[in-house]
Amino acid sequence: MDINAHCIVPDWPAPGHVHALVTTRAGGDSTGAYASMNLGLRTDDNPAAVAANRARLLQALPQAPRWLAQIHGSVVVDADALSDVPQADASVARLPGTVCAIMIADCLPILITDTAGTCVGAAHAGWRGLAGGVIANTVARMAAPPADLMAWIGPGIGPDAFEVGDDVLEAFCAAAPERRVAFRPLKPGKWLCDLPALARDALRRAGVARIYGGNLCTYNDAQRFYSYRRDRVTGRMAALIWRDPQGAQPDTV
Repeated sequence: MDINAHCIVPDWPAPGHVHALVTTRAGGDSTGAYASMNLGLRTDDNPAAVAANRARLLQALPQAPRWLAQIHGSVVVDADALSDVPQADASVARLPGTVCAIMIADCLPILITDTAGTCVGAAHAGWRGLAGGVIANTVARMAAPPADLMAWIGPGIGPDAFEVGDDVLEAFCAAAPERRVAFRPLKPGKWLCDLPALARDALRRAGVARIYGGNLCTYNDAQRFYSYRRDRVTGRMAALIWRDPQGAQPDTV
């Protein structure tokens, strides 16, 4: 089965030698609550099914993904130099063929490249990571000025589904009250949070003006996406980005 038939390819003007995709829950070997393309080893899925799913994913990639042990933080690592699975929530790569990868099941995947395609990056951006600066840290580690970068916001929990408490509102608005526009009152002490809007705000504050995506909700599309907030027991998808390993000359946008 061709995994590419089930993946989402970002709609953005990235250089031709920069490739990216996001898996969906379709096209794999997992069953039950994890059906069917679960890539998460830290779930209670059958490890053999996850291994088969990861092997199927590898067929679409130039080399094995540089996975991270995500902890909803803001640490960014150099994917080119990884020899293990570090605790981090973002990575950047400059070498052709190195695949930056993050797991998602409601948190936003943020994929980044520059207009010349000399570097790529991927960030796992839930509310804790966003509030902690994971996007600013990722932009700072890219080998290009922020003005030369573009970002794509992939599938995550949407603004009509992400219920949060006053603690989340305070985490974003204490130092920047203007971010309150990303929160709609739901009931006393509860808010609907527009996570993609907060990601766009973080990207702009980091100097990135070209921003795409942000309109796919994992929570409201159970056939296509896993959602931890919706199901609790569920699988994990992956967002991946890499430069062509064939040595193509950088394009310009």
